[in-house]
Amino acid sequence: MAESPSRLTGRLTGHGGSHAVAAARRHGVETMFTLSGGHVFPLYDAAVQPDPTMRLLDVRHEQTAVFAAEAMGKLDRRAGLAVVTAGPGVTNAVSGVATAHFNGSPMVLVGGRAPDARWGQGLLQELDQPPLLDTITKRARTVHDTKEIGASLDDAFTLANTAHRGPVFVDVPMDHLYDQAEVDLAGGTTPPDRSPDPHRVSDIARLIGEAERPVLVYGSDVWLDGAEHTARAVAEELGVPVITNGQGRGVLPARHPLLATRARGVALGQADLVVVVGAPLDFRLGHGMFGGKDGAPPAKVAHVTDSSHQIAAHLTLAGSASGDLSEILRALGDEARPGTRVPEWRERLAAASAEANEADAEALDSDAHPIHPARVYGELNRVLDDDAVVIGDGGDFVSYAGKYVEPRQPGTWLDPGPFGCLGTGMGYSIAARLARPSSQVVTLMGDGAAGFSLMDVDTLVRHELPVVMVCGNNGIWGLEKAPMRMIYGYDVAADLAPQTRYDEVVRTLGGGGELVTDPAEIGPALRRAFDSGVPYMVNVATDPENVYPRKTMGV
Repeated sequence: MAESPSRLTGRLTGHGGSHAVAAARRHGVETMFTLSGGHVFPLYDAAVQPDPTMRLLDVRHEQTAVFAAEAMGKLDRRAGLAVVTAGPGVTNAVSGVATAHFNGSPMVLVGGRAPDARWGQGLLQELDQPPLLDTITKRARTVHDTKEIGASLDDAFTLANTAHRGPVFVDVPMDHLYDQAEVDLAGGTTPPDRSPDPHRVSDIARLIGEAERPVLVYGSDVWLDGAEHTARAVAEELGVPVITNGQGRGVLPARHPLLATRARGVALGQADLVVVVGAPLDFRLGHGMFGGKDGAPPAKVAHVTDSSHQIAAHLTLAGSASGDLSEILRALGDEARPGTRVPEWRERLAAASAEANEADAEALDSDAHPIHPARVYGELNRVLDDDAVVIGDGGDFVSYAGKYVEPRQPGTWLDPGPFGCLGTGMGYSIAARLARPSSQVVTLMGDGAAGFSLMDVDTLVRHELPVVMVCGNNGIWGLEKAPMRMIYGYDVAADLAPQTRYDEVVRTLGGGGELVTDPAEIGPALRRAFDSGVPYMVNVATDPENVYPRKTMGV
């Protein structure tokens, strides 16, 4: 896990933009994601000054800058930085900030703002912006004094990086950003104590010891809190089956004997105890309503989070604990003594996993025309390196990815998370290529998602960031078409043009690409994409009648 830099101290001189950039550098920021605007020019001026220069990475839509900063927070585990101009620059960023909020991703968004000196006179892009972001940030505020900019940005990064992590918004009126100032900054505040309550941890350890069919669920905060190695060691020590969620994917690698994700339905449906670590009990986990399947009684639920306000309040918990996740997990490993029936439970889930793998083998190798979406993942799994970063940006097509692509290392899976915002793909791709320069980066997108951000392939090309894009092109809004048919017997507003040449869009913007209509050509096309050294689109025409099977609509 990246070390937390010390707070900004010493004398700051120069314009307000230089104060802001000094604070960002102190917190380890190396890249500013942005789309140019005159309100924020001083930040650019400060970034390009030597000793050291901060990389400016300019995009084609503000949402891409924010998604890139969010992904940097996810991958580096310290806040990324996005800078946008006033008015529409900020409003275009809102969906990205909301995604970071729901994901608990550390990031700081700096917005331009119309000048204070003439506020209220109908200035260009005059808008009071913090109220728009107040409910989706840890804090949203305006800095009205040049001398306060450095300290305010320092506080913003510290807050974003403090559990429970999330986005922070700061806007600065244009006149204060351009103004000159000198200021002396003292030391920062003491980090909050995150020691868990030992009695609460002991209660959860006791529950594990009493359970016959326990399951551990590891979520994104296991990774973000730097607890991934401890989490794996504790699971192995206890011998308790594990399901992974979000960025928790890869904490136990693919094919690990304790990984029960392929037997998820049986595991969560028949468990008598589910200990959820670092994940909210939201719709992705059935709102915590575990057990009750095939005659099993409802399961007891224990919730372990990185901060107390993340503990679920919508159901009765058998136990809960909050604080440093590594400390909590180590204590569980020391105190818990699983019951004698747990090996039998592991065997049952291993058998269910093997059965699921056998049932899916046909789809993964399908020669069907049109192409079965699963065949794409059967081929992709053959060419992915262990440290490949896999990005999901889509609905139906990415649901297949969640089922069939199992990361082999932690910190290598990115998806939009519970907010479900399409268009994350290009921003996440940009950040992944910068954060993991020697790894494969592959972005999986539905054709619906492609329409949200594909213009930012231009950004990948201009900044020489090779990424492989795989588009599952079924010509429909797959998450909407089938449910609407089920409810009404017909569908509207759910069709896209069949076999749209998204690959030609990528080629026109300076990358490479091809359309694949034969399942036998998927593997060779993927190998050409990874070998190309440029942003490359493998545009796969998939079967619109083969949609991901769902039991609910995710509410």
